[in-house]
Amino acid sequence: MSDGPVPFESFMDDALYGPDGFYTRGGAAGRRGDFLTSPEVGPLFGAVVARYLDSVWERIGRPSEFAVVDVGAGPGTLARSVLAAVPRCAAALRYVAVDVSAAQRERHPDGVESRAEVPDGPLDGVVLANELLDNLPFRMAVFDGAWREAFVEIERGGSFVERLSAPFDPVPATLPARATHGARAPLVDRAARWVDDARGRLRSGSVLAVDYAVPMTAELAGRPWREWLRTYRGNERGSHPLRDVGAQDITTDIPLDQLPEPDAVRSQTQFLSLHGIDDLVEEGRRIWRERAAAPDLAVMRMRSRVSESEALLDPAGLGSFVVAEWRVDAAAGSGSPRSADLPSDP
Repeated sequence: MSDGPVPFESFMDDALYGPDGFYTRGGAAGRRGDFLTSPEVGPLFGAVVARYLDSVWERIGRPSEFAVVDVGAGPGTLARSVLAAVPRCAAALRYVAVDVSAAQRERHPDGVESRAEVPDGPLDGVVLANELLDNLPFRMAVFDGAWREAFVEIERGGSFVERLSAPFDPVPATLPARATHGARAPLVDRAARWVDDARGRLRSGSVLAVDYAVPMTAELAGRPWREWLRTYRGNERGSHPLRDVGAQDITTDIPLDQLPEPDAVRSQTQFLSLHGIDDLVEEGRRIWRERAAAPDLAVMRMRSRVSESEALLDPAGLGSFVVAEWRVDAAAGSGSPRSADLPSDP
């Protein structure tokens, strides 16, 4: 990183993805990693995602090649679960696991196309982003009587300190006109560009993002900033984001009003219910009852679906994640009619 002040976005980019960055040095999801995402809970999440993929494949006319581009795939945990579920689209499936880390790509399973970058379009299929957008570097706005941008500088002793710019002119439209002194909010320009780019690579299909998210930027500006700007290390909350640089993850809640408007927004609980998690859990119970006397590994996996579902649907945990979908219709060349409000049921 440059010795002079750089935007928080540039600092975060270097802290996560630079030569000595967190992900470059091996930071990863998993029970033995630094944070836990839904695919690491067990294979049930991937089995439900497989059902969702089938629904998109049917919606766009069962193309002979159906691309699923899993961006930020890590070691390929979600890919393994989706392939093991043997979706109806399996014969047409081209599963592309994308991760910038060479160490993570080495762990990708057989049966996937492992890449460092998203493939060019046009594609018919789904671009998946499971807890990716929260890791894309963002700018930081700080209010001290006026909204200013946060910059980061290295002091002579090697520590990182924050500096503030002159007031924004103009002020980004999503920021509230007034806020308490010291209020902060993320400006997720890179996440918005990522969604636009992903949609642009599709001829037909959907972009699906699962992440921490809120409807409005003003909500984050009104909350203590350490609630939505989080760091993780060793499956525990980390330190201040300007400390332990390169040794911890940095994430944010995503304000949806800064992204292209989704066609559908649901909680993870609603999304999983819509795509059959209850049926899969009941199937697991039935198979366990029938074969509990002489269980093999497959039967034990069926039994684990009950505890996995409890974790995935927990309204105080993973179940509260937001699932946003942007649809691309080949005939119209754009998204379908929009319903971005959180529904009361799936």
